[in-house]
Amino acid sequence: MNKISNFTSMSEMVMENSLALHVYYDNNTVCRFVNKAVYEWFGKTPEEVIDKMTSKDLLGSLYEMNKPYVLSVLQGNNEQFERDIILPNGETRCALVNYYPNHNNGIIEGFFVDLVDITPLKSLENELLISNNMIGKQNKRLLNFANIVSHNLKSYSNNLASIVELLQEAESEEEREEMTGYLKNISDGFKTTINHLNEISKLENQITINNEVISINEYIEKSIQILKIQIVKSNAKVINLVNPELKLLINPVYMESILLNLITNAIKYKHPDRDPVIEINCIQENDKIVLSIKDNGSGIDLQRHGEDLFKIYKTFHGNKDAQGIGLFITKYQIESLGGEISVESEVNIGTTFKVYLSSKLV
Repeated sequence: MNKISNFTSMSEMVMENSLALHVYYDNNTVCRFVNKAVYEWFGKTPEEVIDKMTSKDLLGSLYEMNKPYVLSVLQGNNEQFERDIILPNGETRCALVNYYPNHNNGIIEGFFVDLVDITPLKSLENELLISNNMIGKQNKRLLNFANIVSHNLKSYSNNLASIVELLQEAESEEEREEMTGYLKNISDGFKTTINHLNEISKLENQITINNEVISINEYIEKSIQILKIQIVKSNAKVINLVNPELKLLINPVYMESILLNLITNAIKYKHPDRDPVIEINCIQENDKIVLSIKDNGSGIDLQRHGEDLFKIYKTFHGNKDAQGIGLFITKYQIESLGGEISVESEVNIGTTFKVYLSSKLV
């Protein structure tokens, strides 16, 4: 086997038996050395390659992508890049490729190529990016939660102190009754706020999410029964298009909460001039399960409110019953399940929420 002169016997042995691919080309890009890993990467034996194949011959369809690096290294530059390579068995691997020139007394006599499989590292990197992104979102929610606690409790504290002071200064029974009424309103509001914050706190502190096999159709029907009075009062029509045979491995408590919140919203924000029609479906889309809830309600101006849609205590329709917590909790639960939620909406036309779940079909 022909090997270049500046390889020591030890480096030859290491390169020859390494799982990484090592290649040496001369100035005409003819292969003068290659180790046994070439068979794993390109399905060629060293005997088929050495002194017989050029860089273009060996790389095939990859050559045009790598050509700029070949030209650059022949000018004396070091080049490093990543490349997806399809192996002879059809598997795709991500490789870290190093091109570096072979200098001999200031003259470039060819170049070396080292190719190392970094597929596991790239997979780990992608997992870390997803995890860091999720942690970043959760940290933002925690900061938002802390700001809400601080702001709301401070507001209640200040108002309470002011009313107590006015109550002490009241000169008539009528004034005292009025101040007492204010105190009751503050007390009711404070209780509601604490309940909301308690719900969010439970979500933030839940460590494990227990999944069960459920019929999504049955949970939709259950939600319809729970909301029966609201559906009848609003003269709403709920159309369940989900296949009764569809079963998912998912957290049932979260699933019920997600359905109740989204169906309730579709009823609450109905169009003033027509009865609500709510269409629910669930389909497989690539590697995701997509739950969609479509209504013909008032719609949302996403250009104005899109960024705030899932933020806590944000409301957009002037509805006196709106509290701005349902979508916040829904988004949190969906993301805790490893999913995402998107919205399509047009004012006076309606809204469609889509929940993308990584849950498994059973």
